[in-house]
Amino acid sequence: MDKRVTGLGGFFFKTKNPDKIKAWYKNHLGLNTDQYGCTFWWKDEKGNKCSTQWSPMNEDTKYFEPSKKQFMMNFRVDNLVELLKTLKAEGVTVVGEIEEYEYGKFGWILDPEGNKLELWEPIDKAFLP
Repeated sequence: MDKRVTGLGGFFFKTKNPDKIKAWYKNHLGLNTDQYGCTFWWKDEKGNKCSTQWSPMNEDTKYFEPSKKQFMMNFRVDNLVELLKTLKAEGVTVVGEIEEYEYGKFGWILDPEGNKLELWEPIDKAFLP
């Protein structure tokens, strides 16, 4: 497997008050926030429209488990199924099962320090009007 990560899919972090934090970033940094945070749109080297998500989450979220860290990064990948097989064979801890949605497939791994990393095989066109 040659290509593994193709870009940053998102950055998720815990906060005491997600709505207050979203408002602060909107007011002071101009982020176009919504209920999930902010979606940044960009084009890849082939000209395809892609997105990266920034999301503050409640400090008691269970979504980052088993990690106890305050953040979780999401990486865009081309072939999630094959990548998870390769990572597992390399001794990387794979967490849970692949989940599929209309906007892509998701899988999770842990790095050596216990940071949960979300791997996303996106379907960016699912977000387009």
